[in-house]
Amino acid sequence: MTKIHPSAIVEDGAKVGEGVTIGPFCHVGPTVELAEGVELKSHVAVAGDTRIGARTVIYPFASIGHQAQDLKYHGEKATLDVGSDCIIREGVTMNAGTEGGGGRTVIGDKCAFLANSHVGHDCILGSNIVLSNNVMIAGHVSVGDNVIMGGGSAVIQFTRVGPHAFVGGLAGLENDLIPFGTVMGNRARLSGLNLVGLKRRGFPREQIHAVRAAYRELFESEEGTLKERAQSIASASPDEPLIQQVCEFILAAGDRRICTPRAPGE
Repeated sequence: MTKIHPSAIVEDGAKVGEGVTIGPFCHVGPTVELAEGVELKSHVAVAGDTRIGARTVIYPFASIGHQAQDLKYHGEKATLDVGSDCIIREGVTMNAGTEGGGGRTVIGDKCAFLANSHVGHDCILGSNIVLSNNVMIAGHVSVGDNVIMGGGSAVIQFTRVGPHAFVGGLAGLENDLIPFGTVMGNRARLSGLNLVGLKRRGFPREQIHAVRAAYRELFESEEGTLKERAQSIASASPDEPLIQQVCEFILAAGDRRICTPRAPGE
């Protein structure tokens, strides 16, 4: 049974699924779609061409789907699609896309966005991601599945964050972070692999040992370029899925350089 508090405003045209709860002083725009079981606690504003997936819960003072914080935005059609079973805590902001980034911002399933975190325009986020309090993701960022970002960390625009990576609290990430990688510091530097995450998610011990050896060869060897080492390691390890994932990420060049460890004495 759908429950809409008398003080809430649901504009004509909004699509509200079965079992939705809209609490006090919420505002739902005319082109918003709330799937079944969505709950808006109170004082939530959902605007624009925005779809909220089933059973997602949004807490007070979140601002979801408003236009991009981009001075080049000129009113073009843009969307925000939030997956199912997400938790969006107090003060979270998520912006729709822009023409320059494909016009859409996409967020996967079972993500947790803690208080005052921000997802910028044209971001593509996977599933099972955790953004801790005050995390800031700029526009055009892609984040893989199962990434955890510590409190107060920030990601610059056009950066890629690989799946299962960990970004330490207060880190400022300005380069692409490999799958399974861990970064710390501002500016952030690669500090190893997310071994805790790999073990928690049940990756076999043999695969973890293999990717650790590949990591050392990639980032501790001085032979050739990083790209050449990635090509060589990928060719030598065709049956190692974790190694293939890391090497493919490195070889798929993005707008940013690959985040690397600090040099000795740096």
